[in-house]
Amino acid sequence: MSLARGRIAVRLLAVAALAALTSGCFQPMYAERTDGTPALREKLMGVELPPVDKPNASREARIGVEVRNALAFKLYGNATGMPPTHKLVLRFTTSRSSLILDPLTALPSTENYGIDAQYALIELNNNKQVMTGSTFSRVSYDIPGQLQRFARSRALRDAEDRAAQEIAENIQTRLASFFYAGT
Repeated sequence: MSLARGRIAVRLLAVAALAALTSGCFQPMYAERTDGTPALREKLMGVELPPVDKPNASREARIGVEVRNALAFKLYGNATGMPPTHKLVLRFTTSRSSLILDPLTALPSTENYGIDAQYALIELNNNKQVMTGSTFSRVSYDIPGQLQRFARSRALRDAEDRAAQEIAENIQTRLASFFYAGT
């Protein structure tokens, strides 16, 4: 039994030694930098978000505004005043599909709402595209009784808002990763 305890102690000692060697490498992503380079928060605040272009579909125009506003809050927070260094161009498509049909009426009782977004990050000083990507969001929502028209439209709107928040979160995370890797 003492041999087993000795092996465990040696393994724990090796893990502790490796942890001690790498402990100086850790730096929080959003920490202020002491070497004078801009912190990640300032780099994210330098991303300009032009309006999303969806002129012919009012519902998709509302989704574009929702995605843009959610992304602006995630990137800037409550701060303003940073000069833009990059521009983020967004394009997206939406979809709806029925998941469950009511067997008596053959009308949907649960639907899936989706947003597929493509984005490109463009550096403003040389108008060069430095990053592209795509992301998606799928959320389901229940459709209350077929006679409840306003409840149906509110359920769809809530699903659109949840999907827009998820798209904004995905893009913000990828932008933070891009700017952090570039430091």
